Amino acid sequence: MGSDPCDACGESVSIGGGISGLWSSDPEGTGGMTLAFDDGTEQFLCFACIDSLPDEPTAADVDELVDG
Repeated sequence: MGSDPCDACGESVSIGGGISGLWSSDPEGTGGMTLAFDDGTEQFLCFACIDSLPDEPTAADVDELVDG
């Protein structure tokens, strides 16, 4: 199971799938997702940070999470 840091809070987020989870009897799913914004930027966020965003977030909303 791989992991990547959340771009907002910095917490390690598990990344499901791949060969490492194939034989596991306790598989884990991915704990976040990449959001693509109209300005061309992408941010990988954990689900907790995604839940903190407004319904139609912008890159500026993610920046507020990072600064906050």
